[in-house]
Amino acid sequence: MPGPTPPDRVVISVADRRSTIVDVIHNARQSIALSLFRCNDAQIFSELAEATARGVQVDVLVTSRAKGDKSKLRKLWAALEQTGASTHPYTDPVVKYHAKYLVADDGPAVVASCNFTRKCFERTCDALVLSYDPEVVAGLRALMAADCEQRPLPATVPPRLIIGPERARRQFTALIEQAQSTIRLIDAKLSDPDLVTLLNARYKAGLTVEVFGSKRLGNLKSHGKILLIDDRLAVVGGLALAAISLDFRREVAIVVEGPDAVAEVSALFQTIDAVPTVGRPRAVDAGGLTL
Repeated sequence: MPGPTPPDRVVISVADRRSTIVDVIHNARQSIALSLFRCNDAQIFSELAEATARGVQVDVLVTSRAKGDKSKLRKLWAALEQTGASTHPYTDPVVKYHAKYLVADDGPAVVASCNFTRKCFERTCDALVLSYDPEVVAGLRALMAADCEQRPLPATVPPRLIIGPERARRQFTALIEQAQSTIRLIDAKLSDPDLVTLLNARYKAGLTVEVFGSKRLGNLKSHGKILLIDDRLAVVGGLALAAISLDFRREVAIVVEGPDAVAEVSALFQTIDAVPTVGRPRAVDAGGLTL
């Protein structure tokens, strides 16, 4: 009989991000489902090539639209094809694709705020969640299959996964409304008027609301989006509290409630080398906050 499901693990350390993803790929024996926005890391490509060489079926869902020169996308697709992976462009005519996750075999799954790039592995404030939760594993596989085939969001995707654009706004609103004492947020792109209004309302109701909205956090660039509520649950992903991210992009974040995982996120907020906006964040434009 299978043993108990290992608890979620949150990986924040710059030193451990790449190695965690590499280990998941390295240990895959049958299949890898990988959702990418950007990737330029040689070790990731090397591990994918080794995986296909030992008979692992590697399927990669990639964006068809990204800011900047299209040549970067063509270079990414070519690099993935050279590994032996099967690439699947996300071709929704309206929704931009920005999700970053990985599933190996029947688990584990990784939901990341970071791109699989040298920059995000070395110079950004980011996080990833390693989960063996069978519902998360099955939900991500179902999501990727649906997105590859341009089908609607499957009803089987569990509520632990925050999915944009279909339900991200509703899910974030509910989490913020449920907070009882503290709301802490890392998000350099926070700008959605409704959620800013809600955060202000929670502050006026007596909660501690701290927003780290600056573009740099100490010597790291702010990139990942991390929410911590009451030191009892956290949300990790690339989904900004901005209308374009909530309502127009395919995005994935994950809710974690395991004590050790939440403690890792709490420790991050206690050690951030930056001063938060305390209460009354103000959205001024699509670019973010006045701090």
